[in-house]
Order: sequence, then C-alpha cells, then structure tokens
Amino acid sequence: MNTLPFYVYFVFGVTLLATIYFFYKATKSSRSGLILIIFWIIFQSVLGLSGFYLRTDIIPPRFPLIIFPPIILIIMLFITKKGRQFIDSLDIKILTLLHIIRIPIELVLFWLFIHKAVPQLMTFEGRNFDIFSGITAPIIYYFGFIKNKLALPTIIAWNFICLALVINVAVNGLLSAPTPLQRLAFEQPNIAIQYFPFILLPSVVVPLVIFSHFVSIKQLIAKIKNHNLNNDSYPSPPEM
Repeated sequence: MNTLPFYVYFVFGVTLLATIYFFYKATKSSRSGLILIIFWIIFQSVLGLSGFYLRTDIIPPRFPLIIFPPIILIIMLFITKKGRQFIDSLDIKILTLLHIIRIPIELVLFWLFIHKAVPQLMTFEGRNFDIFSGITAPIIYYFGFIKNKLALPTIIAWNFICLALVINVAVNGLLSAPTPLQRLAFEQPNIAIQYFPFILLPSVVVPLVIFSHFVSIKQLIAKIKNHNLNNDSYPSPPEM
C-alpha cells in the first residue's frame, strides 16, 4: 500500500481513541474492559505490523482471526449470566453517542479509496450509507434521552437500521478483501485492512459499534417489557 497522507492516519487514530473512550465511559470506567480492549489492540497491531495478514494464499485464510474472536466474545456475553449483567450495566446513552465516530470513519474510508486502498463500494459514493448513523446519533441522543421526545420503539428501530448499515459495510469489506473468500471489487480490493493501523477498523471499531447496537436494543426492549408488566400489574377499575 502506498504511503498515505498523515491526516488519514491522524483522523483514524483519533477516531479509534474516541471509540475506546466512549465505550470506556459507557462501562462506567471498567478497568477490566479497558485492559481487554488494549490487549486486543496490541495483539492485532503486532500481527498487522509483522505482515501476518499479507499472506492471502493460505487455507484456512488468516482474515477470520480479525473478526471471529470479537464475535465469540459478544455471543458469550449474551448467553452467560455475568455477561448479561455486564450488558445491563452499560450506559446506552453514551453508547448512542459512540456512533458519532462513524462520520470520521466514513471520511477515512473515502480517503483510502482515493489512494486505492479500498474499493469505491466501501464508501458513501458506493454501497456504504453508514454516515447516516453518525449524523443521526446526536439527534437520537438529544431527543431520545435528554428531552425524552422519542418513543422507545423509535429508538429501537433506529438501532436496527444502523446495525444493518454497519453489517452491510462489514460484509462488503470482507467480500472485497484479497482472500480466498473474495467475491467483490477484484479491480480494487480492500487491502487497507491488511495493514496497521487500519486492521483495527474491523477488529476493534466495528465490533464495538455492533456490540453497542445489540446492547441498546436489548436494554430498550427490556424497558418496554417492564413498562408493560408494571401496567398489567394493576387491576382495572370495575365497570359501573
């Protein structure tokens, strides 16, 4: 990959730090969670800097090592008692603000496309509409959690829409990467994720974004169920 302008690395680095900061604050400053994220960043950074992901002719491909561990961890958090307790303790207001980072991520992807490091379909000029999530996140935060003007089903619907958008980008990125699984963008494959620091986009940023949506959806659905349960617990007044 050709040398990129400094501002691409700078914006991505600041965005990565902002993602970690928002998530750290949402965990109510959980040190164990922060240590786990830092360990994962160091691990993936070492692999990226060593050229580990540049070998694309190996079966099984090395790329799944980027995404499978976070997926397994998310599943474990949802199916274990302690994991669900951790999920229920997270602040979904801050997790909603976290999605603001998707605006600079879209800019980074566009700059990477200009420098022939990702295909056009991964940008807002192609199939990537994820910038909608970043633009609307502060609106949902303000009117949904500060002013309480949005109904819970509306916030849930927003989370589902934005979840679909980020999964769309992730799938297109996976199918565009130069691996045996590649099915898209053969003229300009997604080579950026083979290199540090952009390996941290699919291995750290995207999993945190997806996890934030799952957490918000779970908590919001639970609030609706509790509200309905509380309403049903009171007997109806007798008919006159």
